[in-house]
Order: sequence, then C-alpha cells, then structure tokens
Amino acid sequence: MQIPTRPQELAPLLWVLLGLFVLRVVGQALVAFFDVGLLPPMPEWYSGLLPYRYLLPAQIAIICLMVKVCSDFSQGEGYFTNTRRLFGRPVLYFGVIYLAAMAIRYAVRMYLHPEARWFGGTIPIFFHWVLAIYLIAFGLYHRARLERQ
Repeated sequence: MQIPTRPQELAPLLWVLLGLFVLRVVGQALVAFFDVGLLPPMPEWYSGLLPYRYLLPAQIAIICLMVKVCSDFSQGEGYFTNTRRLFGRPVLYFGVIYLAAMAIRYAVRMYLHPEARWFGGTIPIFFHWVLAIYLIAFGLYHRARLERQ
C-alpha cells in the first residue's frame, strides 16, 4: 500500500473518519438531551468512565482539532501538514497502541458479557477505533514524509 505523501490525497479519509466521529457525538447528545427513541439508549453510547458533562466538551474539542487537521490537509498546507518529528513515529505508535488497547477492550467485553455479543455496549469501542485509525493515518503520512527527506 502506498502511503500518500500529498496532504490532499489523505484528506478524504480524514474527513470520513471525522464525519463518523461527529455522528457518534451527535447521536449520543440526541439520546442524552432529547431521549431520541430511534437510537440506542445512553448505556450503549457511554462507558461511564468520564461524566458526560466533561465528556461532551472534550469530544467537541477533539472535533475542532480534527476539523483544523482536515482543513489543513484539504488545502495542502498549514500547521498539521508541515512535517514534524512529533507527528511521525510518536503519533503513529500512539495510534497503534490505542487501537490495540481498544481491540483488547472489545475482546474483554465480549468475554465478560457474552449476552452482549457482538455489538452490545460497543459504540464507544468502535468510535475509539475510528479515532485510532485517524491517528494512524496522520502518523503514517508524516512518517512517510520524514523518510523521504
């Protein structure tokens, strides 16, 4: 697989991953604030590790950061497209560890809650995968650029 070295080549993937994350945040907010019955109930969206009054602002901050990254990649220039060592291996390795940790979390959940197989209580896990893949793609882009310098 060829790793894109032009930011505009990676931008569509980053926007899709951002869109998926936005859908998750909006879906959870609709359930939390408007009790939308067509969506899964709050326990399916929320692991409870962080009170929702703190989680939602954190999610909004993540979305704002992701929008800036996506915008830079779409324009082909900006802070997040400039090659930096920090954006290469450290982000890539963090993304891989994050993805692996969430895969383990999924396996443990399925083991501990066999009645929930395959998708019970997994919305948070799946969307952590989305964020991890975003980081991996971002890190691969920068690592490839660093290796070409």
